[in-house]
Parts: sequence; C-alpha cells; structure tokens
Amino acid sequence: MCKKPVEPLGKNPSFPFCSDRCRRVDLGRWFGEEYRVPSRPADGEETPPSADDPSER
Repeated sequence: MCKKPVEPLGKNPSFPFCSDRCRRVDLGRWFGEEYRVPSRPADGEETPPSADDPSER
C-alpha cells in the first residue's frame, strides 16, 4: 500500500505487508470491491456492456 520495504516473515507478522495498517487497508479494498478478478460469463448469462465501447450501451 505505502511502498515501504517489507521485512521477511520471521521478523514481520503482517507479511506480505509492511504493517498491520497496510494489511487492513488492502482487506478493506477487497471488501469494497476495488479489486476484481476478471471472469467469463456463465453459459446463458448475458455479457455486460463494455465501459470502453459506447455502441454497447
């Protein structure tokens, strides 16, 4: 999160984050759906319009 160097696991209980604060910020971003894993629509599911293609709106 903050780009600070990260101590190895034996010295840092928050590894792979530099601190507990950065670990919690990252978790909050996942809960807030700021990070997304791309996937393909399931069979029969419509593909949502692309934000990049205005003709699909």
